[in-house]
Amino acid sequence: MRKFYVIGISDERRLRFPAEVERMIASGRVFSGGRRHREIVRTMLPHDAVWIDITVPLDDVFAQYEEHPEIVVFASGDPLFFGFANTLQRVFPDAKTMTFPSFNSLQMLAHRLEMPYNEMSVVSLTGRPWDDFDAALIEGRPLIGVLTDREKTPPVIAARMLEYGYDNYRIAIGERLGNEADERVHTMKPAEVVNGTFAAPNCLILSRTAVRSRPFGVSEKAFFLLDGRVNMITKMPIRLLTLSMLDLRHRNSFWDIGFCTGSVSVEAKLQFPHLRITAFEKRPEGVGILSDNCRKFGTPGITAVTGDFMEVELHEYPAPDAVFIGGHGGRLIDILKKVDTCLPTGCPIVFNSVSATSREMFKEGIRAIGRNVTETIRMTVDAHSPIEIIKAE
Repeated sequence: MRKFYVIGISDERRLRFPAEVERMIASGRVFSGGRRHREIVRTMLPHDAVWIDITVPLDDVFAQYEEHPEIVVFASGDPLFFGFANTLQRVFPDAKTMTFPSFNSLQMLAHRLEMPYNEMSVVSLTGRPWDDFDAALIEGRPLIGVLTDREKTPPVIAARMLEYGYDNYRIAIGERLGNEADERVHTMKPAEVVNGTFAAPNCLILSRTAVRSRPFGVSEKAFFLLDGRVNMITKMPIRLLTLSMLDLRHRNSFWDIGFCTGSVSVEAKLQFPHLRITAFEKRPEGVGILSDNCRKFGTPGITAVTGDFMEVELHEYPAPDAVFIGGHGGRLIDILKKVDTCLPTGCPIVFNSVSATSREMFKEGIRAIGRNVTETIRMTVDAHSPIEIIKAE
């Protein structure tokens, strides 16, 4: 059985290990870690040690691992905290993995700040998309720990926060924690971080200073509109009922087809920040309107796609498990057939019908793709024409 001994270390240059770990290093032959790790531990390794650098692509690293029955791996902090031990367990499920953790970087930063961190939410941006970070901001979590990388740096993160109006946090930055000579800790406002320069590796703790408004239901008058036409936006009561029928709490990827102003996408992101939302609109001016509304209401992470939906290469976007059709340009049946190619069985499609013609067209399209209309609610808002909200599964 292949064995991995994964030892967590910090940037400290005078490492002290338990006796068990020291014996393991002294008797080891094959070692692995990042180049920074090698520089830290090189004087502790046996003279005949074999070293395997952990660099991308990782498949090349794993191929080298296959040649050795036992490997001592050095990793940062706690190897099971968004760490390399997790990767080893996934790639080598039959191997035996033993971990010897150190404090992870966020723990170390909290210690430096004398900050209780038992209620801290943790987000990793190390080689990962913005999704979890965006969700944490929208939810307004009081304390957010952030693991960074070489691209998602403190200035880039702070700029994203400010772009979407999240200046209601203080940012504590820990640079090269554990390194006696180079360690630095700063606490700054996001606007101060944007133009700063910070040594890697680093991590952040965001502390909320004020609660940002997160309405349940946004008035249509508050949105930026297409040519100022208020009739081109889904009214708030209809929007909320539409989202309710989509059952988005239990979905992961939502498509908004014919988004116009983006009101449905923005409302969905506010109420269900975990969602990956892809919004489609034929009119190119829709992108600017959606972007303005996302910044106004603090909803980063919505992907806007312009052009004729029937010509879009859908495989480039996350497959949906819920779909709303807000605009169809008279091609509703064709759109439903195309949606059917990538929407799993049992996942909802919701359509807001403004006329008997569009209602019958939707029902015809649903029959054509072998699905069923399961719910219809008719609603009138103020003096506007009645709307039928139709759900199919």
